[in-house]
Amino acid sequence: MKGKRWMKVVLQRVSEAKVTVEGQIVGAIGTGLMLLVGVGQEDTEQDLNWMADKLAGLRIFEDDGGKMNLSVEDVKGEILSVSQFTLYGDCRKGKRPNFMGAARPETAESFYDRFNERLRTRGLKVETGRFGAMMDVSLVNDGPVTLILDSKNG
Repeated sequence: MKGKRWMKVVLQRVSEAKVTVEGQIVGAIGTGLMLLVGVGQEDTEQDLNWMADKLAGLRIFEDDGGKMNLSVEDVKGEILSVSQFTLYGDCRKGKRPNFMGAARPETAESFYDRFNERLRTRGLKVETGRFGAMMDVSLVNDGPVTLILDSKNG
């Protein structure tokens, strides 16, 4: 579908991560996944479900043989999910990003909440930042392993 803006997630495998708002820690995890989650205007429940299921089962943790064969579920890892509309920044024209592809805040917040709840229904511990707030995010990227996922549905 030409012009389709898919749900976007930047994921980092971490040994620890936290998000702070106004000097106060609002979410923190140990071993697991740090997610920067972007919601687009055209995202659907199908995109949300596909992305949550993909992330929960993605085999990027090492097994006893040192191969990436285990998922965050397998290692009983945690997730720190941070809403990140700037993933939709279009920098093709001019010097300032255009965020027209990002969902409106009221839509994005509900979608983001449902996304995190979908991960929780799989038995994962999910911590979050504070939607719409200025946040400081810190993490220790394990590997480093960093991936960018776009939902494939649409």
